[in-house]
Amino acid sequence: MAGSTETASEHAAEDGHEHRSRWPLIAAIGAASLYLGVGLVFVGLDLVPAAVPLVLGVLGAGGLVAGLAGWANEAFIAEYLQRRADAGPELYTTTMVLFLVSDVATFSAGFVYYAFIRAGSWPPAHLPPLLGSLVVVNTALLLASSVTLHYGHEALEGGNRRRFLGLLGATLGLGVVFLAGQVYEYYEFVSVEGFGIGSGAFGSAFYGLTGLHGLHVALGVLLLAIAFGRALRGHYTPERDTAIRTTSLYWHFVDLVWVFLVVVLYVGAAL
Repeated sequence: MAGSTETASEHAAEDGHEHRSRWPLIAAIGAASLYLGVGLVFVGLDLVPAAVPLVLGVLGAGGLVAGLAGWANEAFIAEYLQRRADAGPELYTTTMVLFLVSDVATFSAGFVYYAFIRAGSWPPAHLPPLLGSLVVVNTALLLASSVTLHYGHEALEGGNRRRFLGLLGATLGLGVVFLAGQVYEYYEFVSVEGFGIGSGAFGSAFYGLTGLHGLHVALGVLLLAIAFGRALRGHYTPERDTAIRTTSLYWHFVDLVWVFLVVVLYVGAAL
């Protein structure tokens, strides 16, 4: 019975009918559980047993990873391996937009927390110089990656496969270098400046927001790597670009969040 249902769903997708996915919902529930567990670690250990945040965090992380992996497989891999036509590209694009809207709420919660910190006693007792050449270079790299991805997608739509591969590969490389730069920044802050996540409320806000963004960049790099591997195998054409379109939406969103984060957290902390 279950097998016939799955087969019917696949045929419906092939016929161009609406394709419903459970994976974004699983990822959203997992993310909510993870964030709740982390939040309880900081503010609610006197309200609930110590095991509750741990269980919520573990289950949430598992649900988030499973949801994102299932979604990536369904949206970016399975449809090609099954040799189907792109079924409902508008639906996948809309789903990505809805996911990003939920992400806005996630980052907004972190920025609200930072706003409460700024409303209290400021500046913190130990505030290292945040705004330096490294964050400027990292910002330039991430902005450049949005440009290369945009024009790479345009090259694909124009049928220029060689230019598309070059710009997509450049985007992937810039994303990896950005992550390496953020890791090095953390090393400098922790080892040289003695500024870590336990350095007061500002430390938790700084590492919480930049770490959350770094997690999103790492996921974006994974999606770009999958897309680049498929592109090398000739999986994309001007008419078959759903994965590139949705990945571009995600990547541009991550870049925009970083610009806002730099203005509010790095530049704002120095004011």
